[in-house]
Amino acid sequence: MDYKKSVIYEIYPKSFCDTSGNGFGDLNGITSKLDYLQTLGVNMLWLCPFFVSPQVDNGYDVADYYAVDPRYGTMEDFDNLVREADRRGIGLMLDMVFNHTSDQHVWFRKALAGDPYYRDFYIFRKGGADHTPPTNWKSRFGGSAWEYLPERDEYYLHLYAVQQPDLNWENPAVRQELQKVIRFWMDKGVKGFRFDVINQVSKGAYRDDPDGDGTRLFTDGPRIHEFLKELNANSFGRDPAIVTVGEMAATRLESCYRYANPQEKELSMVFSFHHMRADFAGDQKWVLAPVDFPSFKQVVFTWQSRMAEHGAWNALFLNNHDQPRIVSRFGSEGVYWKQSAKMLGTLYQLLRGTPFLYQGEELGMTNGHFPTLSDYRDVESLNNYRILTRRGLSPDDALRILAKHSRDNARTPMQWDDTPKAGFTDGTPWIGVNPNCKTINARAELADEDSVFHYYQRLIALRKQYDVVSDGDFQPVTAEDDGVFAYARTLPGETLLVVCNFYGEDYTWQADRTLDGFRVLLGNYPAAAPTGQSIALRPYEALVLYRKGAQA
Repeated sequence: MDYKKSVIYEIYPKSFCDTSGNGFGDLNGITSKLDYLQTLGVNMLWLCPFFVSPQVDNGYDVADYYAVDPRYGTMEDFDNLVREADRRGIGLMLDMVFNHTSDQHVWFRKALAGDPYYRDFYIFRKGGADHTPPTNWKSRFGGSAWEYLPERDEYYLHLYAVQQPDLNWENPAVRQELQKVIRFWMDKGVKGFRFDVINQVSKGAYRDDPDGDGTRLFTDGPRIHEFLKELNANSFGRDPAIVTVGEMAATRLESCYRYANPQEKELSMVFSFHHMRADFAGDQKWVLAPVDFPSFKQVVFTWQSRMAEHGAWNALFLNNHDQPRIVSRFGSEGVYWKQSAKMLGTLYQLLRGTPFLYQGEELGMTNGHFPTLSDYRDVESLNNYRILTRRGLSPDDALRILAKHSRDNARTPMQWDDTPKAGFTDGTPWIGVNPNCKTINARAELADEDSVFHYYQRLIALRKQYDVVSDGDFQPVTAEDDGVFAYARTLPGETLLVVCNFYGEDYTWQADRTLDGFRVLLGNYPAAAPTGQSIALRPYEALVLYRKGAQA
């Protein structure tokens, strides 16, 4: 698969489509929607974990890398999904959670039982005086990253939930076991792999971080490039058609030059998250803060330009299973909902890199706005609610923060139709359905040529039709303009110009070039070809302009 010309669609199986009536999405549900996905035009499906799991972290706590959790179906269902997807020209990408396992994995159970071979699969350390943890590192889900085992008078490391002990990648036997997992799924016909928080598998020194929470010590660690090269050589790198992407949590740009440069033989591309902090307060996620648009634009432009300079490839996204819905964060849920959803899609889909589209994004799905704590399921959200209220925040204020930032906003059931359960299930959904499924749903949007769905369909088609989208250089345009996100993609003899009004107000944009000769390829309002050097943009307006001939 030519990943530069492709669009990858992320599926959160638990929330996509339930065919069994148990309230959980399943593999057969994905198979039943392949025609819909083919109509949209995507090339590959990234499936979040469906392996055997206690579901503490919704499947990212894996208890068996080789087995399908019965709630999602059977291995025969998976094999059928591979066949049916391939018949439609769609590949499958699986999510590999290799930084940690579930505490129910046989490796960890044997480690706790005293088996010395499996004890070295994990990271155990003695604490300090008075049972203080070995270091001051913090879990990404809140609290200490070390869990005390009184019967052994020692701690184990868990950078995420207590039930997700970190694997010890310094042990060659661990790395060999994980390589076997990849080869198993390759033999099943899998064409891609996404690696969860993969840049945290090489830990630095196990010492206190006097200036932080330890992130800088366990991120982009000293052996990470060695480990990735070894994984590549012994598994997916044996098939040049395999597409890989690494989730790089809190990564450094300089590290990503190597992760995603084909000459390094590590990964095809990387996810970075710095641009998704635009509505944080500094590094603080669990606060209410306005979107810092100039910072967002600067981060995107910097990563676009510098990754290209170093021959590295970006994985493009604004939504995924860990991010609240982007139209609720950066757009509008009100009168300009449709325009802002289309604008945000335009903004990132045509950048340099491979776009990842998250289920329901093509419909303009919004945050769930859960009214009570009991509506939430996400371990990170529940942990941070407790932390916020312990700090003195009122329950109502803590809930307002969850309503904006909780990962559960992305995990409400896919909205297939306008029925009370959104066509997701005949049973009781594992998490609540967004009531706006009455108006935002696939059935309605497929019937409406002006819908968000049909707009995304046209966006996806542009990447396949125009080489300048897949292969063109990237150039920021009017980067200092705090109202508009504009950039150019260029090849010799052709220019694509993308102009996005980021706000719900009219705005006159002054270009840095003449716009004569450009024609409109796509826009979220009816628009005529521009002339001169300015455009009167309507609220959240997006324009995709194209010109053949000498570069503008």
